Amino acid sequence: METDKKTEDSKYNEYKRYDKLIRDKIPKHIKSLGKPCKYHIANDDEYWTKLKEKLNEEVQEFQNDSTTKEISDLLEVIDAICKFKQFDKKEIAKLKKERAKERGKFNKRIILEES
Repeated sequence: METDKKTEDSKYNEYKRYDKLIRDKIPKHIKSLGKPCKYHIANDDEYWTKLKEKLNEEVQEFQNDSTTKEISDLLEVIDAICKFKQFDKKEIAKLKKERAKERGKFNKRIILEES
């Protein structure tokens, strides 16, 4: 029986490797559950790489589960990208409006078959 307990205890002491960007409060939450948590603060290069990876992850999650929860996660990553890249949200809104005026939106559900 001691072997089983040792194996069970080691589950809590072993780390599962994630190597991904997480929300700011996740380490505190993991620790509150009594679980180990190892993390570091990314430099600019790593942060930019991980933001792009997180964007792809959230897009995939939204494709698999198109809910308001998943779109909110996607928008959170987009907000983080805008902040990191110092994109002006008013400028983005202006560009979005200009592009919609020039090219339209996606409201008419048009599918281009051939050109």
